[in-house]
Amino acid sequence: MIPHEKVNILMVDDQAAKLLSYEAILNELGENLIKANSGKAALEILLKTDVAVVLMDVNMPELDGFELAEIIRQHPRFQRTAIIFISAVHMTDLDRLKGYQRGAVDYISVPVVPELLRAKVSVFADLHRKTRQLESLNEELRRLSSNLIASQDEERRRIARELHDGLGQDLIVIKLVVDAMLAGEKTKSRVSEIGDASAMVDSAIRKVRSISHLLHPPLLDEAGLQAALQWYLEGLSKRSGIEASFDLQPSSFPRLVPELETAIFRIVQEAVTNVFRHAAADHVWVSMSEQGSRVIVTIRDNGKGISDEIAKFRQDSIGIGISGMRQRVKECGGELRLQNANPGTLVEVNFPAQLQPDAREYQLAPQ
Repeated sequence: MIPHEKVNILMVDDQAAKLLSYEAILNELGENLIKANSGKAALEILLKTDVAVVLMDVNMPELDGFELAEIIRQHPRFQRTAIIFISAVHMTDLDRLKGYQRGAVDYISVPVVPELLRAKVSVFADLHRKTRQLESLNEELRRLSSNLIASQDEERRRIARELHDGLGQDLIVIKLVVDAMLAGEKTKSRVSEIGDASAMVDSAIRKVRSISHLLHPPLLDEAGLQAALQWYLEGLSKRSGIEASFDLQPSSFPRLVPELETAIFRIVQEAVTNVFRHAAADHVWVSMSEQGSRVIVTIRDNGKGISDEIAKFRQDSIGIGISGMRQRVKECGGELRLQNANPGTLVEVNFPAQLQPDAREYQLAPQ
């Protein structure tokens, strides 16, 4: 059970006696009660304190309640702060409308009914508390999601390394033994059998190497994102028959931080895999450009496109792949957009350009 967390309630009135009466009424709520005897004092408190509810008199000298509410609402921090007006004079519908336009959420007339004041303040205080708790839970969820993505990437690296250094090396040893047997064999039938076995070992070595590199391409760490993407797209074309084009602007591109390079590679990998599985396309274009302080990555195909529900990220329409792409983009502070390209689908990702501290520009080898 989440513990009851006190919130701040700001009471604003130029008459000390009224402030004391509000304090006596609201003490039962068990919240932090803060008093201000003017609009200026209230603003100073608001700039330093997270306030759940502002309870204020409409008629105050210098800065009345309407003016104070309007100033409060203009500040981004207080867009959703609950403001309750207390008025000792009869309020017409036009007066109430004016208050709501300035940012009030409720009115209370004098004489104040203690039970009514407590009930209204309590509702908005609980709403603010639950909103803060939800924000805290969302932040924790984002942290856990980020840790999960990092763990997945590290596990990919580990499995790729074990496949390459363990199983891959064992297969190479087997290949050497089989080839030695083949060289010393004279019987024609045995030569054929051993030759078939050697070919099967060759195929297994290639598959292990391919799986290892797809899990985590060594080029991503050694030569950078551009080389890894070029290698991946060339391999895709050979495996699937889909023509893949890669455009880099500028052609000389600085190294990005490892987390961003990994995220971009995985996003391109997922988007291109979706093209292969679902788009019925025969061409995919991948581009990466540096525009000011942003990195723009696009993946476009000439297939059958996507539904409006997928383009709008409807939860019941998108799969694990697109959800994973969205999460990776969020973790890097970027934006993801999907749309029909007529024909095909356009995936656009926009990231802040996070360069490695010692980033040096280098030229890709000619394709």
